[in-house]
Amino acid sequence: MNPIGTFYSPKFLEHDMLGHPEHAGRLTAVMHVLQHKAAHAMIALPFEAATNEQLGRVHKANYVRDLERTCAFGGGLLDGGDTYTTDASFDAAALAAGASMEATRVVMKGDIKRTYVLPRPPGHHAYADHAEGFCLFNNVAFATCCAIDEFALERVMIVDWDVHHGNGTEAIFYDDPRVLYISAHQYGGIYPGTGTSNAVGWQNGVGANMNIPLPEGVGDKGYVRAFNELIVPKARQFKPQLILISAGYDAHWRDPLANMRVSIGGFAQLTHIMAALSDEFCGGKMICVLEGGYDLEVLGHGVLSTLQVMSGVTLDQIEDPIGATKHEMAVERLDPLFEQIKKAQRI
Repeated sequence: MNPIGTFYSPKFLEHDMLGHPEHAGRLTAVMHVLQHKAAHAMIALPFEAATNEQLGRVHKANYVRDLERTCAFGGGLLDGGDTYTTDASFDAAALAAGASMEATRVVMKGDIKRTYVLPRPPGHHAYADHAEGFCLFNNVAFATCCAIDEFALERVMIVDWDVHHGNGTEAIFYDDPRVLYISAHQYGGIYPGTGTSNAVGWQNGVGANMNIPLPEGVGDKGYVRAFNELIVPKARQFKPQLILISAGYDAHWRDPLANMRVSIGGFAQLTHIMAALSDEFCGGKMICVLEGGYDLEVLGHGVLSTLQVMSGVTLDQIEDPIGATKHEMAVERLDPLFEQIKKAQRI
């Protein structure tokens, strides 16, 4: 097996709020599983917090300044009360951004091919100028900007399989042709309500944004079909130099905040598809950044399955202690949506 560079700090646990879905126990659960099941496949790598100047690569200076001030005075609720901050939140979020950038540096320098960033708070709902959806700084955007700014990459692909549309990531790169952002998410009756199939980018970025807005109930077969039929051909058009994954595990059938039907084995299949693309185009270079997932057992084993596949474990060796649901949507019901997306994306 190939070792996976991992980026974790106990300081990520200091951003915490009792009773909130996005709490420190999420990451504690992940680390418990990884330390017992995958310690031999992990290389813990050092990193530092992003400076305010580095935070300005992605976020507006006034937002960074206001967030820092809010946390210095003890924190508070943002985003209409959905997103919290404490006195430790700014430091944790800056450290998460720093971890994401360092993950890119390690991969691009060739020190290690694949990395997994295990940050809190998560990031893909954070916009350049405001917090949203439990997210303060956009971690995957920092990894992406590092690849472009420090290594002059011209084609970076982000695939977001969190069950919620990554509206912040989409907005940050919506007019940037160097970044292909693809989101497969539940659409309808779920936050944030964005991510329609006709959102394909703006100005120079037209064609570099692809949304796959899936109806609730889609399981492993539907997701795997979406990846093989839509994401793989789009990637082959784009020819990425680096692949990043916004890896949420809330599309699992047992997650309390969504209504999809994916299993742990399904996440392993998605990872396998993306790892094969990274081998085809990027010399194996691939970075995962943890996003959502709110059933603790699912989250731990979901991350484990991704890390194992990234390291070379075959799909038939992946354990799923939770099992699959028997109530997946018939994949034929996705035909009209997929044809619409193919037409919009010209694939």
